[in-house]
Parts: sequence; structure tokens; C-alpha cells
Amino acid sequence: MKRKARAPAKLNLALVVGPRREDGRHEVATVLQRLELADEITIEPAPELRVGGFEEDTLVRAALEALAAATRPEQRWLATIRKQIPVAAGLGGGSSDAATALRLANETLPEPLSPAALHELAAGLGADVPFFLAPGPQLGEGAGTELTPLDLPQDYWAVLVLPPGESKSSTADVYAAFDAREGEQGYPERRAVLDEELARVREPSDLAALPLNDLASSPLAAELLAQGAFRADVTGAGPTVYGLFEQREQAVTAERELRRHGQTWMSAPAWYG
Repeated sequence: MKRKARAPAKLNLALVVGPRREDGRHEVATVLQRLELADEITIEPAPELRVGGFEEDTLVRAALEALAAATRPEQRWLATIRKQIPVAAGLGGGSSDAATALRLANETLPEPLSPAALHELAAGLGADVPFFLAPGPQLGEGAGTELTPLDLPQDYWAVLVLPPGESKSSTADVYAAFDAREGEQGYPERRAVLDEELARVREPSDLAALPLNDLASSPLAAELLAQGAFRADVTGAGPTVYGLFEQREQAVTAERELRRHGQTWMSAPAWYG
């Protein structure tokens, strides 16, 4: 039976990065929020594993291979990806596609994996992948895969700007640059501020007090603030910059004005797929 679902983009509404862990990854505390901007994933059993619609995919294939290995090695699927989320932009499109394919394919099995087992499988694919299996905004800790649900306002608009000619550096390069500038210094203090400000969030504008992204910044954030955003920052390792607006009219105007700086999208928070 064919199954279809949306694979939403995400924003890192905060990304606080600490020292390198024993496993080689960095300690992080990040606030993850889905957006209505989404890819679409279709999954159906097939004689052989194939992924269509997006030639650059590696994560969906890896997810389906991992699921088959953990359950029924002979199982195969046809996955079709319809892309809307820009690639390598800090919006989690690949991770979302992988998580959605994993969830849909798991539902086709006679004995599906439990949510806990599926989470563990997803964590092996990438730090952001488990987030897309759970509903609502989440606090990601540890390497980003330890998730705690957050009660955050959802009544605002997001304007996204992807500057032309820019693409996300490799994760290794981004963290190497972070280490080179000794970015982990002051992590306990920044983490404490994140916890304090999260506890105070009641209205969308309260999100403005969350710590800014430790990995990346952009001068476009200042322009989004000038357009009326109550918060503006880079998501993930970039290069996409986002601005959050309480009023739709402001967001529409800002999206139009920022087009001169690159590709733009206007979206809103999403609870699930």
C-alpha cells in the first residue's frame, strides 16, 4: 500500500554549542521548531530499493536500508521525494525526508519497530532525524538527539532568506571553525540563559530573548529586525536566515523587501508533518 506524508522544514530557534564529547560530536542545546514549508515523501513496497525525485538523496536510502537491516532484510521500498525545502540550507530537509520515509516504511511492516527503537535507528542517521519523528517543538540535548517536548507559542510567521551563491559548509568544517575560535568557552553560562529564557516564554515575542546561534551569524538578521521581526538569526549551520513576525502583513512586506538578497519564503509553525 502506498503511503504519503509531508516532511516539514525546521528552524533552530536557539543553538547553544559546547565542548566536544567523547564520541567526537559536540554537546548542544537547541530549540527545534517545524515549519509548514515541507517536502513530500511517498513510500510503497517494491521489488528493489529505489529512491526517485531527487538525485542527490543519500539519507532516505540510508534510512530505508537501516530499517530493512533491523527488521526484515528482504524488505524493499520505492521512495519518491518531491522537494520544496532548499538543499543544504540549515532547514533540515534531508533529515526530515529520512525521518518521514522511516516512519512511513515502518508502518508497512507486519511488525513495526516501537517508537523507542525507531528513535534509536533515526539517531544513527543524523542528529536532527529523531526530532522529525516526534510532534511539536522540542529541546534537543546531548548530541541533539535527546528530546524534551516544549510548550512554545505557534502563532507567528517566519520569513526565510537564502542568499544567492551560498551553501551550507560541511558539518565538519562548521564545527572545526567553532573549535578554532574556542567557541565552547562560556557554554555553561549560555546554556543556563537558554533554560531561564525558555521558562519565561509565554508569547511569541518572548522567543526574542533566547540565545543566538553559536555556529553562524548573518548581517541579514539586522535587516529582518529593521523590517519588524521580533527575532532574527541563522538556522542550523546556515546559510538560511530567518525572521519571526507577529503580524502576517509585516511578514508579507518583509518577504517582498528581502527578495533582493536572495530566495525568500514565508511560512508558519507546524506541529507535525
